[in-house]
Amino acid sequence: MADALYNDRILDLAGSLNKQDRLDDPDASVTVTSALCGSRVKVDLKMKDGVVSDYGQEVRACALGQSSAALMKQVVVGQTPEQIAKAAREMRAMLKENGNPPSGPWSVYEVLIPARDHRSRHASILLPFDGVEKAIAEIRKSDPAKAGGSEDAAAQPA
Repeated sequence: MADALYNDRILDLAGSLNKQDRLDDPDASVTVTSALCGSRVKVDLKMKDGVVSDYGQEVRACALGQSSAALMKQVVVGQTPEQIAKAAREMRAMLKENGNPPSGPWSVYEVLIPARDHRSRHASILLPFDGVEKAIAEIRKSDPAKAGGSEDAAAQPA
């Protein structure tokens, strides 16, 4: 069972992660922590014209959380808040409801399908999404134009 969960692709992603990859001047910097496992991700985000323009992070998580963070680093720049929210919904459905992996550039997250049966790992895997969504909400509060919408838009159900 452990071999299927911690396969070579997941371990390679985790091993490739720069765990200390912070931005000097982010538009928002947030920390999200899993109460279940104690994993923690600090997310630094910059946005311009409604698109993520730069992303940084500091990761303290298991191999699955590290893999998810490495994938986030690969995909998030160039994405809109709406695309990120859609990917987060699809990711949660993939893990919790046996849904399909996220679509488009987010399809790289299919590597984490083996974690479906390991509910205790879901929170760690979802931390990068939680952090990015929280950072976008902060940017929308402080500079709605930068995030491509108003603070009210951030409160809309995804």
